[in-house]
Amino acid sequence: MQVLVTGGSGRLGRSVLAVLAERGHDVVSVDVDTTAAVPSGVSRRHLDLLDTEVVAEVFTQTRPEAVVHLAGIAVPFSAPDADILRINTCLAWTVLSAAISHGARSAVAASSPTVFGYGPQHWRPQRLPLDEDHPVAPCHSYGLSKVIIEETVRTLARAHPGACALAAIRPGYVIAPEEWAGAPTQQGHTVLQRLEHPELAAGSLFNYIDAHDAGELFAMAIERPERLSPDQVLHAVADDALARRPLAELLPAYHPGTAELADGLTGTAGAFATTAARALGWRPRHSWRTRLGEPEPPAA
Repeated sequence: MQVLVTGGSGRLGRSVLAVLAERGHDVVSVDVDTTAAVPSGVSRRHLDLLDTEVVAEVFTQTRPEAVVHLAGIAVPFSAPDADILRINTCLAWTVLSAAISHGARSAVAASSPTVFGYGPQHWRPQRLPLDEDHPVAPCHSYGLSKVIIEETVRTLARAHPGACALAAIRPGYVIAPEEWAGAPTQQGHTVLQRLEHPELAAGSLFNYIDAHDAGELFAMAIERPERLSPDQVLHAVADDALARRPLAELLPAYHPGTAELADGLTGTAGAFATTAARALGWRPRHSWRTRLGEPEPPAA
């Protein structure tokens, strides 16, 4: 299948490209970054996706059957709020609209678990673990941009029923291959530092996902459009928490509003459910323990 991937040079994008190439797809990566290497067999185009005429041209040339949209500002607070909102939302509308108008069968956009608004100490969810149907309430411009991207998916699905299977995937805190080997993660800390100092991972509710595992969910979503609802949202998050102590203990310490809801997060249980992704046939295959060579905890 001919697949166009935007933002293929990013932390997640590199693994998405690798997974799609491994699965035998013909992949074109579109990005403003020309420095990052791409897997063997993947073609690369350098262009600005904010230019609608250029986007139309590349879609006309490549005629993708499926689109994976990852491009945008990928880290909260890494740019001015207005830029985050403008760039992330405009890119999503432009790329997903082009996917529909140029006949793609499926298109998937990257959202984020930050749509739930965790971060502030006073945050209180309705329930734990957080599932795909839990209400969203972003607390910063990045989370808001991702809510708008999800609404873009829903809007285009309503406007063009049956034209293209559209979905949004919320990858957790993505850990790339080099980061398992000791390179700093997106917030500047290593995986081991996040484990040794729980306050570093507390802001993201101790969630994470292996980049290759996330890439497999993006691949499965575009490969199986008939199994997606018209405006599907899926979580790509590991089953366990990035923590050596149970979240039943850790979450109330850093998020007091979760005290009555976190009791069930015992053992290695994480704060996010992946029900919709599992219905698609996906499951995370790697944990931080297997990646770092640490033993699994004894069964309760």
